Amino acid sequence: MNTPHASTFSTVRDLLRYAVTRFNREKLFFGHGSENAWDEAVFLILHTLSLPLDELDPFLDAKLLPEEIENVVNIIDRRADERIPAAYLTNEAFLQGYSFYVEKGVIIPRSFLAELIVEQFSPWIIDPEGVTDILELCTGSGCLAIMLADVFENATVDAVELSPAALGIAQTNINNYQLKDRVKLHHADLYDGIPDKQYQLIVTNPPYVNQSSMDDLPPEYMHEPQMALAGGFDGMDIVRRIVRTAGEKLTDDGLLIVEIGNEAENAIAAFPELELTWLSTSGGDDRVFLLTAEQLKGLGKA
Repeated sequence: MNTPHASTFSTVRDLLRYAVTRFNREKLFFGHGSENAWDEAVFLILHTLSLPLDELDPFLDAKLLPEEIENVVNIIDRRADERIPAAYLTNEAFLQGYSFYVEKGVIIPRSFLAELIVEQFSPWIIDPEGVTDILELCTGSGCLAIMLADVFENATVDAVELSPAALGIAQTNINNYQLKDRVKLHHADLYDGIPDKQYQLIVTNPPYVNQSSMDDLPPEYMHEPQMALAGGFDGMDIVRRIVRTAGEKLTDDGLLIVEIGNEAENAIAAFPELELTWLSTSGGDDRVFLLTAEQLKGLGKA
């Protein structure tokens, strides 16, 4: 598309109108933090101008410098033309009030687990202060591991990731939150190569998108590492491996908590011998399931 000359715009209001129109005309997909064209435009404009992200009104009619206008228009056009998710354009993503550094090479933080973590998995965990050992599989940017360490103040978190690129980004986030003494990264394929210990809590948001859904993903998702999304034919390839071995890694009273997005039907079919406990989230009552160590240790003996 031919971009209007910078002189066409003078205020934040002008750029906001332009961005919303462009995003709507291009039929962009919003699934990485924002829910609509307006919210995405506000975020990108305020972030690019280094303005407070929660204060639009005072700046709507502020006159902008030519170089500021050029920078904002460039970001708007890249979002519309290249379908790059906003988080990759700003190198920042938010989850439950936490801010994380992101770049291409790591999946953009988004998880129903996050809202359960800030509630300390109540009522399933009775004594949060007694939780000392947590394993987080498929950590990606390290976002959930950081949140787990923050809310379970006496816990050490072992965070596992197979992608070297993602591990580097996770370490950056861990350093930013000054948690390098309590969140330990492991370059491993799930349980391979992790410490020889048992955990009171195993948490994971693994790749779970089934093949049919992968084939129909919007262009925005093509910018993310596909290994962080694809879960095989029914989406359960990685989930099966996690569930099968979890019992060996949990304490007798431990819990496994797994996010599976829209794949509840496939999860139930994958584990007919297990009664999955579904935890309520803002996305519904079928996005995250829980299994106890007792269930899983019995599975290992079956």
